[in-house]
Amino acid sequence: MAADGPYNERMFEVLGERLEGVFKRLRGKGRLTEKDVEAALREIRLALLEADVALPATKQFLAGVRARAIGDDILKSLTPGQQVIKIVHEELIRILGEKESAIRFSSHPPTVIMLAGLQGSGKTTAAAKLGNHLKKKGRRVLLVAADLERPAAIKQLEVLGEQAGVGVHADHEAKDPVVVARDGIERGKMQADVVIVDTAGRLHVDEDMMDQVQRVHDVISPDEVLFVLDAMTGQDALLSANAFSERLPLTGIVLTKLDGDARGGAALSAVTVTKKPIKFAGVGEKLTDLEPFHPDRIASRILGMGDVLTLIEKAEEVVSKEDAEKQAKKILEASFTLEDFLDQMQQVRKMGGIGDMIKMLPGIPGVGKLSDVDVDEGDVKRIEAIIRSMTPQERRDPRMISGSRRSRIARGSGTAVRDVNDLLKQFDAARKMMKQMSRMKPGKGRKGGFPL
Repeated sequence: MAADGPYNERMFEVLGERLEGVFKRLRGKGRLTEKDVEAALREIRLALLEADVALPATKQFLAGVRARAIGDDILKSLTPGQQVIKIVHEELIRILGEKESAIRFSSHPPTVIMLAGLQGSGKTTAAAKLGNHLKKKGRRVLLVAADLERPAAIKQLEVLGEQAGVGVHADHEAKDPVVVARDGIERGKMQADVVIVDTAGRLHVDEDMMDQVQRVHDVISPDEVLFVLDAMTGQDALLSANAFSERLPLTGIVLTKLDGDARGGAALSAVTVTKKPIKFAGVGEKLTDLEPFHPDRIASRILGMGDVLTLIEKAEEVVSKEDAEKQAKKILEASFTLEDFLDQMQQVRKMGGIGDMIKMLPGIPGVGKLSDVDVDEGDVKRIEAIIRSMTPQERRDPRMISGSRRSRIARGSGTAVRDVNDLLKQFDAARKMMKQMSRMKPGKGRKGGFPL
């Protein structure tokens, strides 16, 4: 499955499936007793612990659910199962931080953001991703390479900064990160309105590292101190987060590697253990794979309720309003061409693939089984080669593509005739569906021209 979609959390799939099983049993009961709720809570507890959620976070979550779920108003409700699910959803949102927490920008630029964390957590990459994200929002960004412990860190930040199109302050001869950070802030006052400082980490918490990051902090007085937490490391990461929070006034968390195969406990525990909000989530390897963290959307995804808002936002990033209107008109007029077909496949790929889109739609059972349904990079390139090997007339009217033309197209695109046949079949099926949609007219008992 592609790793570049919003909140592409394979790590949450097992937890979601376990909770889905619990909820299915609750829905099947016309009436709930206190014993039924307690049995469900025991199963939820096991599911959370298996997902590597920290014990304090698990206890707090279950206490919140129990206090609200065991009561006459719920147990005597006409839909007690649904009421309990609603409570679990709301408590999940609460444990994840309740609402989105944005960067606090200084009224006296530049806003200084300091990143801290263990080596290997993805700090340097997170610095570049955050710089790229803020640049897209219209900010002038300067990255500061204050990690002098890891030999490749400075060069890595320079390369990533160039890819992101943001400035990088670096001193390859420097020995003291405090001096580099201070000089970077001074440069930022002249060139940027946001300065992001990458600091050194170790493989484990030690006194020398903590003294160093504390000295850097005291000199630059950052507006934001973000702890970079590797979602793949589970409980160990939370122990280090506690150690950092004792020495630094953390203002938030950046979760990295949320596209990995870990069990998801770090994400569900981080807020409870550190008392700080998750501000961003890294969802892939590309510079664009950093998303603002929305607790309500993640909770809905875990419980299989979908994430339509993120899907809409992702679509708006890829497709302009004008292009969307043109495509809608072509669909309704059944004038969709092979070039339009290619454009749509490329747009789906930019949004993270069909598998990721399906996960964001509510009410689709067995979503995990659909994770392999995706638009592969190789498939898109092959389709593009086939379509580009056609004449403009053939692209507009595929019905004219005879056997000899198919052979010519296959040779020109470096593919087999069966690949050309498969593409034409897919396109024909899509076009038939669009013709059916175009025949749907507004009428009595209908909304927006489509059957209720």
